[in-house]
Amino acid sequence: MALPSRARVYADVNSHKPREYWDYESYVVDWGQQDDYQLVRKLGRGKYSEVFEAINVTNNENCVVKILKPVKKKKIKREIKILENLKGGTNIITLQAVVKDPVSRTPALIFEHVNNTDFKQLYQTLTDYDIRYYLYELLKVRVLLSAMELNIS
Repeated sequence: MALPSRARVYADVNSHKPREYWDYESYVVDWGQQDDYQLVRKLGRGKYSEVFEAINVTNNENCVVKILKPVKKKKIKREIKILENLKGGTNIITLQAVVKDPVSRTPALIFEHVNNTDFKQLYQTLTDYDIRYYLYELLKVRVLLSAMELNIS
């Protein structure tokens, strides 16, 4: 039988936050207009989504659209709420909008576009110092998540 565990740090962080900070089940999503975005090319896919490079046609800026596969509304609300709470944090990509296809009702998350190099190419060129740097940057995000009592796995 597993014993309950309690975090040594930040264990009560949510008790100091208002209910709307942590209660994602009651969160009401502010849906934007899907027509504002035009897909350009597919960037990748995962278990829960497909990701596309896109253009915001209202301001002609590049962005990234993460089209979610069918999952429970609760899971979508949780992801949106976490991204909104993390907005502005170190190494956190900015969620710009949340849209839904008017016909299929498929939700999509709109993110800022970040110029990058394909990790498969980049990985081959990394030095020991580069790897340590990226691990350090990941640890900074982990500290942020712990401070906000977010257990992302």
